[in-house]
Amino acid sequence: MGKIVAFTNQKGGVGKTTTCVNLAAYLCAFSKKVLIVDLDPQGNATTGVGIDKSKDLKTLYNIIDNDCSAAEAVLGTNLVGLDIIPSTVDLAGAEIDLVQIKSREKVLKRALDSLKNSYDYVLIDCPPSLGLLTVNALTASNSIMIPIQCEFYALEGLSQLMNTIKLVKQHLNPEIEIEGVILTMKDSRSNLVNQVAAEIQKFFGKKVFEVIIPRNIRLAEAPSHGLPIVIYDNKAPGAIAYQELTREFLKRNNDKGTVVPKEKLFKGAN
Repeated sequence: MGKIVAFTNQKGGVGKTTTCVNLAAYLCAFSKKVLIVDLDPQGNATTGVGIDKSKDLKTLYNIIDNDCSAAEAVLGTNLVGLDIIPSTVDLAGAEIDLVQIKSREKVLKRALDSLKNSYDYVLIDCPPSLGLLTVNALTASNSIMIPIQCEFYALEGLSQLMNTIKLVKQHLNPEIEIEGVILTMKDSRSNLVNQVAAEIQKFFGKKVFEVIIPRNIRLAEAPSHGLPIVIYDNKAPGAIAYQELTREFLKRNNDKGTVVPKEKLFKGAN
């Protein structure tokens, strides 16, 4: 049975999509079959794996609107083992549509129940808000990953997120747990990093991953080419960090993987 993991933080610009896409890609590099669910109307995860949003796609909005099944919206990507349910700006209207649907908090869960056994991991990239879309993700998920930027205001708003998780656990999904907290965008020139890390570790304890993701220009460039960092530049510091994060993630899940050579991972490679 596939494990469903939601990547969420209502604070924008914390590396949420970058972490979701690159963890997914490295899981595939460890021979796992992975589905990304792009739940953000900005559709950055969709772009980040090379999907052209200008084409006529079946998207998450079509699933919510009951225009198609979840299986009909699944697209393959340029990585072996990686699929995605894409998103476009149309999804912005889903919050209004969901209000009118019975058991509206469980629409995504019902859609993914038919798919999750086809994958080792289903990773949901949530929007930077705590609205109905995010509540749907939390209701559908087994666990939550919280990316937090290494900056002074890192903990701002987290109490609201934790309260939302608590309410979902009480009323909608009693099995959900925090998978882990990932420190992102580490700037080696800043003296604040250790202070921020200490505060976050005090707040979350052992839930904090040991690997910290650095600021890295190659990580920032990769999405514009529609490529995860494992394909774009697997020698970059950001790539090495995400590879180690994936190892730590698999270890926490008592899971092992066989490394796939880069040339066999990328469908476009000769």
